[in-house]
Amino acid sequence: MKAKDIDLNAVVASIGKEEPAPRKRPFKARCAKTTRQNILKAAREVFSRKGYEGARIEKISKAAKSYDSLIYYYFGSKEKLFVEVLEGAYRDIFEAGQNLPLDENDPEAALRQIIEFPFRYYMAHPEVIVLLGTENLHAGKHISKSSTADQYALPMLTILQSVIDKGIKKGVFRKDVDCEQLYMAITSLGYFYVSNRHTFSAFMNRDLLHPERIEAWAHYISTLLLDSVRKHKTAT
Repeated sequence: MKAKDIDLNAVVASIGKEEPAPRKRPFKARCAKTTRQNILKAAREVFSRKGYEGARIEKISKAAKSYDSLIYYYFGSKEKLFVEVLEGAYRDIFEAGQNLPLDENDPEAALRQIIEFPFRYYMAHPEVIVLLGTENLHAGKHISKSSTADQYALPMLTILQSVIDKGIKKGVFRKDVDCEQLYMAITSLGYFYVSNRHTFSAFMNRDLLHPERIEAWAHYISTLLLDSVRKHKTAT
């Protein structure tokens, strides 16, 4: 470049000015979020395999390809980490339930979907059964410390109530249906099958994990509970 081509005014104006520092905070925030998510994912796997007592911090950090110190930094303690794992498990199942493609113009079909959903979810995510079983062995002392656990079931109960109300208006469901009890029955029938699938397979000499038996149970419980809320015609 020739001297006459240099813009002296631009050179002078740039003297004393520093290049702007790169914005590192968004990158650090993304890294922190990823690290935290990796720890939670690893903790969910380790807690579901080892139980609460057997899930040592060093095992979780190794599974997460992280460090013990980062677990304490992000979560404070093993107990608080377990609470977040439980919250995540509850949140995942209830969010999935809210996204069911229900046709409320057909309340019986919609209710059948709702009834079968927890069972199908537990079959696809059996680690949730282990986590909930572990917490029940501890009398719910960890999840009782959660500030959000009591919020997760409300949207699903609202959806269930809406479907029942539509069925009542159409004259297919009874007016005295207790949605809380119905929801407990729905989750219980799905939970029991999955939590006892191995022992009952042995007791009954049946493979409860066979796809045909899974579908048969889904149909059985949905038919059973549908019949329990239907408005039956009285004999004349």
